Amino acid sequence: MNILLWAVFATVLLVFLALAFFSAFVASKIEKGFAPNGQFIEIDGTRIHYVDQGQGPVLLMVHGLGGQLRHFSHSLMERLTDDFRVVLIDRPGCGHSSRLANGSSGIKAQGNLVVRFIEVLDLGRPILVGHSLGGAVALSAALDHPERVGGLALIAPLTHSEEKVPSVFAAMAIRSKPLRWLFSRSLLIPLAILTKDETLETVFGPEAAPPDFATVGGGLLSLRPAAYRAASDNLLESAVDLSAMIERYPSLSMPIGILYGNGDRILDWKKHGAPMRDKVGGVQLEIIPGGHMLPLTNAAASAQFIRSVAAAIVDAARQSTAQADA
Repeated sequence: MNILLWAVFATVLLVFLALAFFSAFVASKIEKGFAPNGQFIEIDGTRIHYVDQGQGPVLLMVHGLGGQLRHFSHSLMERLTDDFRVVLIDRPGCGHSSRLANGSSGIKAQGNLVVRFIEVLDLGRPILVGHSLGGAVALSAALDHPERVGGLALIAPLTHSEEKVPSVFAAMAIRSKPLRWLFSRSLLIPLAILTKDETLETVFGPEAAPPDFATVGGGLLSLRPAAYRAASDNLLESAVDLSAMIERYPSLSMPIGILYGNGDRILDWKKHGAPMRDKVGGVQLEIIPGGHMLPLTNAAASAQFIRSVAAAIVDAARQSTAQADA
């Protein structure tokens, strides 16, 4: 019996070591294949990677869970740089940015980092463009620092807590940090390869993922162990901050636009978009055909939506000036 147990233990250990070696090899290839395509700045001990292009009113874009700024640079940014200064940021722990120096992964802490980024780069009062979890981060920044935000253009934003984690994100919901570390170093990449089609179908459906999403869109970057663990922390810590934010939504008075795909398989507009329209006066809610990844799958509509929010901000400023002069 002892020999059998040792044989089983040895087999499991060898399998784990083989998976760990394979995962480390692939992660190293990914890291070497994606050189930073922007600039770096250190903010309160956190090293932030960002891209800054174009001239005009500032659009600061904040990506979603497990993503990075290439979700915007893939096909959306180029549609806006003729008329706007477009700044894309890798959220802390994502892309090529380091994790927050204070150790937090919560929405509120990331919203504060975004505001400090605005201050350090002297961006004035930009329009925050937040996608998915990035929408929640943008909302947090606007709630805590309304004087630093000119308006919100939210694309498929997370606005309320989700009762159930989507199946494609189930691995991110592992609560034990040691287990998450082991998973990220052994099973993450093999399972991602095996479930690639199902994951893309859920995240992008009913639309198809762009053929070059893994490379130009940076999809492969999410397979790095550190990126997975950061996304997992984001997911697990989001509910706490969201609960407190929801009660404060009615206090938002800046121009806000929200865009959703009617076939979104990650966040339902009826649970996240409609309640915002009901709670916050003047919210512009637009529903179009499509799924969750609109900045990649429908960049034209996303750009048009952002322009409409920018126009609303200009109109609001004119009305405010007219009232002051009256």
